[in-house]
Amino acid sequence: MSQIIKIEGMTCNHCKMRAEKALQGVSGVESVKVDLVAKEAVVEGDVERAKLVKAIEEAGYSVVG
Repeated sequence: MSQIIKIEGMTCNHCKMRAEKALQGVSGVESVKVDLVAKEAVVEGDVERAKLVKAIEEAGYSVVG
């Protein structure tokens, strides 16, 4: 299952890596690709959206929508 999450607050590649690492740490996530320019993450795996949002917020970023 694929989910797209819009992320606000990322400004550089370090931010991108931090968001990827946060999402990869969520149980059930198979793969993550964060696009800094589009400000979004594509997450593959069987995981609840709320857990992904929580991981992003704990990393210091905001989820839009």
